[in-house]
Amino acid sequence: MPLPLEDRVAVITGAANGVGLGIAQEFAENGAQVVITDLRQADLDAAVAHIGGACTGIVADVTSLASMESMYAQVKARHGRVDAVVANAGIGAHAPLGAITEEQFDRTFGVNAKGVLFTVQPALPLMSAGSTVVIIGSTASIEPPRGMGLYGGSKAAVRAFIRSWIQDVKGSGIRMNVLSPGAVDTESLRRALGMAQGADEVEAAVERMGEGNPTGRIADPREIGKAAVFLSSDASGFVTGVELFVDGGMAQV
Repeated sequence: MPLPLEDRVAVITGAANGVGLGIAQEFAENGAQVVITDLRQADLDAAVAHIGGACTGIVADVTSLASMESMYAQVKARHGRVDAVVANAGIGAHAPLGAITEEQFDRTFGVNAKGVLFTVQPALPLMSAGSTVVIIGSTASIEPPRGMGLYGGSKAAVRAFIRSWIQDVKGSGIRMNVLSPGAVDTESLRRALGMAQGADEVEAAVERMGEGNPTGRIADPREIGKAAVFLSSDASGFVTGVELFVDGGMAQV
């Protein structure tokens, strides 16, 4: 039986670790030829070695159109096309209203909104009917906690992008969707918890984060990857323009 993404060329941004790495692993295991991007070559090399299979890494900065165009030129030279794009690269700068700085605003919207535009737009000439775009959003797009207005606003922005872009690409056969996780058990989350509460409290803190979730836990990065595979495969062939919450039901209660 053929794999869901067999021989498809997939570009995944911000994939050297965390959620992006989990997505890249799932894509590779489901047959895709994976191209991952991130800011540092050493991190990419480690991720490529971890993922294995038909995976390559290219240093690229999603906030720079020239950098992304250069990355896609390399993808075109190696593969000739792009079948799936996952715009995963993102950051979170948190501050309550009254304490938000200009640098925080520019950086957050530069990566999370402009970076999505610069990931998707230059890919379009390499895409054809049946190709897919998945943007990694967040439950903060509809339920931003206190102090996360910048992050939530940037994720709400990409939801609006998709609503418009599916009309812009009408007739092309390209599908576009948003995949919005809740809390995900990543190394960066555990580092942040360790800095805030102490290394001995990390495991208990992760458990507490999941207590209010209908599933009783937070997500594993590979679970986000499985949902991204679904949205990038023929199994979701009539699904476009949605925001799929992969959060264990947290945003629905």
